[in-house]
Amino acid sequence: MSNDKVHMDLVNPSRNLEQKSRKFLKSLTRKEPCELLLVIGTGVSAAVAPHVPALCSWRSCIEAVINAAEDLEVLHPSDIMEFRHKVTEDRDLLVLAHDLIRKMSPRTGDTKPNFFQDCLMEVFDNLNCHIQNPMLLDAILQLMDRGTMVLTTNYDNLLEIFGQQQGKPMESVDLKCKDKEEFQDLYRTKSFVFLGCGETLRDQIFQALFLYSVQDKVDLEHFMLVRKDSHDQFFKLQAEMLLHGIKIVSYGDRFECMPQYFHDLVAQICRHRSPDGSSADSTSLLLGTSCSDCAKRKQEENGDVTQKRIRKANDTDFGGP
Repeated sequence: MSNDKVHMDLVNPSRNLEQKSRKFLKSLTRKEPCELLLVIGTGVSAAVAPHVPALCSWRSCIEAVINAAEDLEVLHPSDIMEFRHKVTEDRDLLVLAHDLIRKMSPRTGDTKPNFFQDCLMEVFDNLNCHIQNPMLLDAILQLMDRGTMVLTTNYDNLLEIFGQQQGKPMESVDLKCKDKEEFQDLYRTKSFVFLGCGETLRDQIFQALFLYSVQDKVDLEHFMLVRKDSHDQFFKLQAEMLLHGIKIVSYGDRFECMPQYFHDLVAQICRHRSPDGSSADSTSLLLGTSCSDCAKRKQEENGDVTQKRIRKANDTDFGGP
């Protein structure tokens, strides 16, 4: 046997390992879509439109909003300098974002109207031109078609734009209009699937809602799909979250693996059909924050304002860019 042949025999197993399709937890794939509530975070937006810096991280989003506030002259130059200094420090970026929103809001305590919406419109204008990976959004819509509710913590409205393009309007529900215990009831009755929410784990509001406030756990499983970039950190997180009823699952070792993995996962879940053999209503429910004025303006341009009611984000919202 030649050395070349031996070399090929040694290399091929590794290649086959990379090409081998990932296994899915049967405890997740056997769920009916209507049993799930999908929580999409910053990572989803970054995967769909990777060339928009404001979608790639909380820090980039805050920096973009500060730049927009300067361009629109809605903040004093000294405030601009202060916020730019703070964003470079090791601070809680969620708190910093809320401080930024409050600075552009009325002093009366009424958060509407505010200049924050104008800054968001400036930052997230023409997002439909930047969608590079619709596979991920298409998979989300498939779940919604079959009865899955979606909670988005993002300020962008990429999912809503894509849904509008596909002729699938969505209705947003303001979580602040509901009592917090009512929201936690969802956590007791639905299996949550967190996607693109890795950084959210460090958010105190997320921890209060999903980890510490729900005392009497029921026999429900929740899932979080994350990147496994470190074996030690991944398995440590897996053990910690299991104590809170959340199963940590890896979609791959690279961020780019997320769209294909989730697409294939949804294909497995959607093999189920509802008891009456039909899918859910085509008008889906979307919970969470969004760049509402952007969406409203686009709909007005299309002469279709009535298809969707979207709320505006404010300083009490929780979420990511």
